[in-house]
Amino acid sequence: MVGLGTAGHQRDVLESSTNPKRRSAAVLVLGDIGRSPRTMYHAQSFAENDFDTHLIGYGGSRPLPSLETFPLVHVHYLWEPPEFLRRLPFVLSAPVKVLQQIFAILYVLIVRISEPPEFILVQNPPSIPTLALAQAVARLRSSKLIIDWHNLGYSILALKLGTSHTFVKVAKRFEATFGRSAYAHLFVTRVMRDHLMQEWDLKGRKCVLYDRPPRHFHRCSSQEVHELFRKLQVSLCAQKALQDFLPEHSAPHSTPLTYTAPQVPSTTGNIIKANASPTRGVFAHRVEIATPSMTPTPAAQVAATDSLNRLPVLRPDRPALLVSSTSWTEDEDFGILLDALNMYNLRAEERAKAGTSAVSEDLEPGLLPKVLVIVTGKGPLKGYYMEKIDKLQNSWSWVRCISLWLEVDDYPTLLGSADLGICLHASSSAMDLPMKVVDMFGCGLPVCALDFPCIGELVRNGINGLTFKNAAQLAEQLETLLLSFPDSAPLQDLRSHLSSSHAKSRASKDERSDAGKSVDAQWEWTSWDENWNRVMKPLVLK
Repeated sequence: MVGLGTAGHQRDVLESSTNPKRRSAAVLVLGDIGRSPRTMYHAQSFAENDFDTHLIGYGGSRPLPSLETFPLVHVHYLWEPPEFLRRLPFVLSAPVKVLQQIFAILYVLIVRISEPPEFILVQNPPSIPTLALAQAVARLRSSKLIIDWHNLGYSILALKLGTSHTFVKVAKRFEATFGRSAYAHLFVTRVMRDHLMQEWDLKGRKCVLYDRPPRHFHRCSSQEVHELFRKLQVSLCAQKALQDFLPEHSAPHSTPLTYTAPQVPSTTGNIIKANASPTRGVFAHRVEIATPSMTPTPAAQVAATDSLNRLPVLRPDRPALLVSSTSWTEDEDFGILLDALNMYNLRAEERAKAGTSAVSEDLEPGLLPKVLVIVTGKGPLKGYYMEKIDKLQNSWSWVRCISLWLEVDDYPTLLGSADLGICLHASSSAMDLPMKVVDMFGCGLPVCALDFPCIGELVRNGINGLTFKNAAQLAEQLETLLLSFPDSAPLQDLRSHLSSSHAKSRASKDERSDAGKSVDAQWEWTSWDENWNRVMKPLVLK
């Protein structure tokens, strides 16, 4: 079914007749709306600037809750391609799929949206048939076309078919032809802007609009961490790999990362301490409550049992929580992370045997924590890698890696609860930036990211994260950042840079500038709202 049904159509017509002067925009993505964050943010920003906004794409994942309730946002779901097409060879399924997409998109843009939108913003890729249809409808309805370049569609196709394949060459020509002219072009990196300006001679206004997370992304408090892991309790208990790995915990009073500690006056209060144990916990620690030397006063006893004083705190014996979000596709080599975790496990065992003394003259003394890696996302290679992970971690004592599918509201909370993010995005074109890193930075989470040509526009080594080229480098970075966890100075330094940049909340030097500015300028952060208002408002609010 296309659109929201008869009631939604009648509401659209009624609103357009009662508000004939309201400006409008159509935002199109030929993909799952709920898994297209940048496109959803565009729609919300248009609506917040009083545009009647039509968001068009496939269903599947739930979109942002704010979009479902915003009165100026109208969501139009496209017909899904027939299931049998997935079982056919690509050369047979592709033409049928394209024809079905053409009909569905034209129906929404011309029939369902009765009043011509002032702007049509289209996400690229996918390029075929989206770019050609957007160009045709924009001319037919006198709309201004904005192409939002996330990546190059033909480069993604080349991952499957190879750069010399005829389909890839045709796709590249299609993308260059129908993507050349527009009212405005948006790019996720300066590298992509400069490349397409030179190679395809783009016509129209050209602006870099960096990905940024929405305003509600933030570093989580101990209370939020506690509530999330209480919610995830069932999912974690169902993971066989986690049996006898996590610290002992009992909901609702404790989780693998937190526990509720009674707070009493310091002169008579309990003292929390961590004792080393050879069998459990992180090094592994055991949390105990030491008996105070003085008998607590009645007032202190009341305070100790008062629920207001039982606030969650992070456990000193918690595992280091690493998060990686992946689409499980060919452009992310998950094997790099597995090899790095295997190396980390060996180093952790070496340090555990050596105790707090240095393992060798080249290494500073200290212990490594247990590591829990949570991987989010779904994709075609998930089954292959998860089977490989299960075999590997049978021999691991210090590392566990599990996959979880989270509700949309829980994803930023997980990022805000984690200690370190891992990004394996390699970019099919080497010209786009991973949105997952943007989300992590928005939640105050430092990142270790795979190095590729333009990653420096986002990840600054030693400032907000580290970049690596192979598994050995990643393993070394994990050891450096997690040594003496949770009191690791290098990790705290990265986190403090993120925190201070968030506090400044102003446009960064290289975002305010044109191509001539160095990407090595002091890294600062902006929100999506600030970025969109700076770049898009001059384009659409004339």
